[in-house]
Amino acid sequence: MVAINWEIAITQSNKWKESGNKIVFTNGCYDLIHRGHIDLLSQAKNKGDKLIVGINTDRSVQQLKGDDRPIQTYDDRVIIINAINCVDMVVGFDEDTPDKIIKELLPDVLVKGGDYSINQIVGADTVIAHGGNVEIIDLIEGKSTSSLINHILKTK
Repeated sequence: MVAINWEIAITQSNKWKESGNKIVFTNGCYDLIHRGHIDLLSQAKNKGDKLIVGINTDRSVQQLKGDDRPIQTYDDRVIIINAINCVDMVVGFDEDTPDKIIKELLPDVLVKGGDYSINQIVGADTVIAHGGNVEIIDLIEGKSTSSLINHILKTK
């Protein structure tokens, strides 16, 4: 399964809103899915009715993380995130940040992990200006893709 294109995502999100659903958006690279990702997505879903997850394309991940990333392809990451029960929709973005898609979707709640402060969260100003909330979810210590990669390299 591929990520839904922006036009379809925006149309579906608007239908959900019209039906009274609270829309939650979060985003990330989601490379080497781990417990921390699952926990964040589960908590994000609890902030509303429908959870939309933005995923960086491979090019976007390389821009942010370097040429040796992502480890998993975009298609693989999309399939894995789509398989998580709490996720209602996956939308991809090729830009370095999800700013454009956030401005289009205008979610009721924007969620990021606890390694961000509110002034570092892309789209926070947009969501707040439209009456939404920004939620920061505490991370599980030691549960990150970088720590997973480091552990794998050490035990090689």
